[in-house]
Amino acid sequence: MPDKYLEPLPNWEPHERPSMPGSPATPLHAPPVRLAYALVSVLLGLTGGLGNALISVNLPYIQGDLGLTPTQGAWLPAAFLMVNVSANLILVKFRQQYGLRRFAEIGLALYAVFTIAHVFANNFPMAVLVRAASGFAGATITTLGTLYMLQAFRKAQVGKGLVIGVGISQLATPLAWLLSPALRDLGEWHRLYIFEAGMALCSLAAITLLKLPPGIRIKAFERLDFLTFALLGPALAMIAAVLAQGRIQWWLTQPWMGFSLAAALVLIIIAVAIEHHRRNPLLQTRWLGTSEMLRFAFGAIMLRFILSEQNYGAVGLLQTLGLTADQLQPLFAVILAGIVAGIAVSALVFSPKTMIPQILVSIVLIGIASFMDTDSTNQTRPQDLFVSQGILAFASGMFLGPLMMIGFLRALQNGPTYIVSFTVLFSFTQSLGGLAGPALFGTFETVREKYHSSHLIENVNRTDPLVVQRLQLQSQVYAPVQTDPTLQQALGTSQLSQAATREAHVLAFNDVFRLIGFVSITFLSWSLFHTLRLSYRRRKAERAQANSSNNAAT
Repeated sequence: MPDKYLEPLPNWEPHERPSMPGSPATPLHAPPVRLAYALVSVLLGLTGGLGNALISVNLPYIQGDLGLTPTQGAWLPAAFLMVNVSANLILVKFRQQYGLRRFAEIGLALYAVFTIAHVFANNFPMAVLVRAASGFAGATITTLGTLYMLQAFRKAQVGKGLVIGVGISQLATPLAWLLSPALRDLGEWHRLYIFEAGMALCSLAAITLLKLPPGIRIKAFERLDFLTFALLGPALAMIAAVLAQGRIQWWLTQPWMGFSLAAALVLIIIAVAIEHHRRNPLLQTRWLGTSEMLRFAFGAIMLRFILSEQNYGAVGLLQTLGLTADQLQPLFAVILAGIVAGIAVSALVFSPKTMIPQILVSIVLIGIASFMDTDSTNQTRPQDLFVSQGILAFASGMFLGPLMMIGFLRALQNGPTYIVSFTVLFSFTQSLGGLAGPALFGTFETVREKYHSSHLIENVNRTDPLVVQRLQLQSQVYAPVQTDPTLQQALGTSQLSQAATREAHVLAFNDVFRLIGFVSITFLSWSLFHTLRLSYRRRKAERAQANSSNNAAT
């Protein structure tokens, strides 16, 4: 179906014409203007990423101030992702039909309003509602950050701009860890929301002063688009909810999780059936169902999945050992530097030939870093993880841009209508991988902790002189505050039990690191196999074409 333009097209030069409806034109900007676009992109990327990162990092403090249980607290970051994961189903077409400027100004204005509303959210239902609304509005910010960064580069270097643009949001989590202690020292948890609202207002002012060039507006929406969104939105939200709560409420004890997954499956099947038979589908189901795109989706999920070694594994281990956010700041400074270095190297060496090698190198680095952490003990401190987590951060900064570019080029080869499908697929794989990693590795850690605890307790023999001596030492600690010998002994036994539990957790986290390392090796082998197979097929096709041309010439 030919595009129905909603306004006359400007007289663009060939290099200025947008690559697709909904994207801005690419005029030649003066260097100061390019720098301004880059700075606005950084502001937007950090604003979009810090929103949920600040909540996740400071969740224990927010739970305490609002009087929430761990189960209730987990709904706050989950609510953001439950809505954010499906928002692009609508937002891509919104900017294609109503234009980039409306998309930018309305999206950021709503985000600013919702972040300000956080300051007044003093109860659990209101906090969850505002987080969910922020998830929808916040989906615009990451897209805007990338589009602004593309304006800072010439069209021939658009790949480098994309690598940097999509990578900026990854800086949000380490920055949240670095900024949170100072923000909490200023007052209660409301200060976090005030900071988030301030960032949103600064971003709104920036895009109002420096607007994106106009793009192509077309008639994009159809009635069935909203039906598809009404089916897929709740389905993806239920999957996200189960992954966010599964480890906390435990998978097999909550019937609602099974019902949610079953309902999500039914809704997805109905939505896919509708899209599969539409003349102008919102999602290109036939293309998404090809082996090429299924491999891409699996690879994208796995990359985000194994990167959980950092956000869940290393951080979880150190928090189990009693370290606070203040003590973790040096580690996250190293992680921040590693991500910046990864993005910079990825952008510098970026080309069509280096995209896949960059991803393969990232997988290798993740595996190496995971195995480096498998010898952790109860004496492990942040400085002991600087090298491994720096390597892991470098890998996370390197892979995202090339991965997105590979998928984007595959979609663009089929036409602009495929961009919606790719955008939704990419967003879903990153959200699913990011949720599934902590959920499944956390479940594995819990199971292994029980296993190690049982073995440690079995080996504690109260007649063993070393055990008796340890109990006496533990009991003597309470002598200044507890004179009853029986209670002293009970407290000493309790302390020994806590020490055994701590050791079991350390051993379990080592098992997690080892598992991630083996998963990385398996994933690397799978990736190399398919890369070499496709390369062989391509060379074989080129030789056949060359032979055909030679035969035709003779």
